[in-house]
Amino acid sequence: MADHEDEDLKMALRLSMQHSPPEPKRSKPRDAAGASSPEDSRRLQRELMAAAAEKRLLAARSAGASSPTPSPSPSPVSTPNNEKPKPLSRREGQFGVEDGRTGRELSSEEAYQLFSMVFGGDVSKGILAQWSNQGIRFSPDPETSMGLVQHEGGPCGVLAAVQAFVLKCLLFFPDDLRKGASTISPILGPKASPRRQFQGSDNFSSLSDSEKLRALIRSMSEILFHCGSNKRAVIATLSVTGKELEVPADGSKDEGTIKALEGLPIESASDLQKILRVETYSVQATVFRRLEATLPFFQSRMGALLFLISALLSRGLDAVQADRDDPSLPLVTAPFGHASQVTIIASRIYCSIWWFNSYNASDKCLVSYLLCKLMIVFWQEIVNLLLCGQAVPNVFDGRMDLGGGMFLKGVSTCVEVGFLTLLESLNFCKVGQHLKCPNWPIWVVGSESHYTVLFALDTIVQEENELEERESQIRRAFDAQDQSGGGGFIGVEGFHQVLRETDVRLPPEKVDQLCSSGFIVWSEFWQAILDLDSSMGGLKDSSGLMGKKVFDLYHFNGIAKSDLNGQANSGSEAPVQRPRLTKLRVSVPPRWTPEEFMAAAPSGSGGDQSSSRDAEVAKPEPPQHAPLVDCIRTRWPRAVCNWVGDPPSIV
Repeated sequence: MADHEDEDLKMALRLSMQHSPPEPKRSKPRDAAGASSPEDSRRLQRELMAAAAEKRLLAARSAGASSPTPSPSPSPVSTPNNEKPKPLSRREGQFGVEDGRTGRELSSEEAYQLFSMVFGGDVSKGILAQWSNQGIRFSPDPETSMGLVQHEGGPCGVLAAVQAFVLKCLLFFPDDLRKGASTISPILGPKASPRRQFQGSDNFSSLSDSEKLRALIRSMSEILFHCGSNKRAVIATLSVTGKELEVPADGSKDEGTIKALEGLPIESASDLQKILRVETYSVQATVFRRLEATLPFFQSRMGALLFLISALLSRGLDAVQADRDDPSLPLVTAPFGHASQVTIIASRIYCSIWWFNSYNASDKCLVSYLLCKLMIVFWQEIVNLLLCGQAVPNVFDGRMDLGGGMFLKGVSTCVEVGFLTLLESLNFCKVGQHLKCPNWPIWVVGSESHYTVLFALDTIVQEENELEERESQIRRAFDAQDQSGGGGFIGVEGFHQVLRETDVRLPPEKVDQLCSSGFIVWSEFWQAILDLDSSMGGLKDSSGLMGKKVFDLYHFNGIAKSDLNGQANSGSEAPVQRPRLTKLRVSVPPRWTPEEFMAAAPSGSGGDQSSSRDAEVAKPEPPQHAPLVDCIRTRWPRAVCNWVGDPPSIV
């Protein structure tokens, strides 16, 4: 009997998600069904099951209210490490209802808070148009068929983050995609099992449409659950006729969905309230099925905005505001509408916290605040929310204590896919190890105005050799003493602490030289270590071969650009406007700058069996340069890059 009731309950929950809810009248006798038409009989059966399900739900609620054990729904939002989780407010806990029941529209207060958080109080129609005309769709070009196409400026942060997770599924979980699994296999990544190597294929044109769609849906599900602290996911869909548009994921009704959304305005919070419907789920497999059913919404012109809203609601609006350093700023910024990579730049000002030692607590608080306004504050809450599950504005590890009760929030945990930025190469910020060394060799790349994706097919690129391991150890100790916000220098007292922790025994005259200015710069310290014998804790290498490595990276820019690759000999053909995929050969020399590396490359070859391998590192192609190379060097210092055809573009 219990099994039969459970089946009835499941059936009722499924029926409640259909276009037309069951009629409230449920008083027809059972014997009337025999004299009615088959349609009436089916309708009567649905009504009876819905009534039974409703009674059991009411009974379950009553039992839960009288029980001292708290109900598992709604789930708590995530909080930074070492902080007690805060329960959801009544408003946040009611974003939709639990698994399988129809969603609801936002209240006017919720819609206003959401709209203001994303766009602010004074947003141009141009920015709104950018964000309401970008779907999440794969490229039709065979060479870039694994990539999502960007047609409008603005939502690149959302698309790049989703793209990174899609690549993770396509490259490293192809078997799960072929099986049609709705969740990722229980593999924690190469870091959890260092002896296991993962290697993907670059035959992107062989990917089937079903594999790509499953990768997209699973990636969206993973991101939303991560935003919801792995306890819940909120899916935002649209209602344009007073009823929710239920469309299958096979694309048979895509055109109908697109036509229904034509001319749909989103120019204010009231517009958002009228058309938005939200649903909350607590089981990832259910989220996968629901995203599969509503995928045409996310492929439509409103797709990028809908997914951003889903991520924000999964996290919880109050929790998002608590994540941020300055909640008064909108997430989407003028004039270009980019996913907040707002940089407040006055000049390259480097300050050290020891300057504050003579101040009292209140003075420190004020000076710290002013310094933060003068230094570069790296805002990119949207991208961090999608990558890390928290809308923190900075890219360094943990949080930076400024004294006086003030601190800046960074990334607190390891991430699946990472982040690199051109701004670090300009010394405007410091990307922490959590984002720089993710579980999988995939990185969102940020420039001044755009987001793209860098990835490798082989997880071995993340493995550290002897030189890199030692460099990482010393750099971690150095960064722990660096209170300048990633400026790359420390005070004398902190320097002596680093020497003790890393067992580096520099000659007294070298220590005095490094400390002569009152602070120690990382580049000078690292050069001293490279010149120091290994018996003294240094890395002096007479062979010049320690630390060499060669590998391939791929860069994808989803925005359509003129592509001359493969057309150099065609002459008359015009450039093709399409997303761009570039393969880069990366050579990391042992310790030299690229110029020194080229000058030091030997001209002859030895007779041993390893000569060809050494020559691969010792005599690379002439190095090429583009802004992307500067980003790569923030992850692999001294890297030399080469490619064929057009240079990779990060704008």
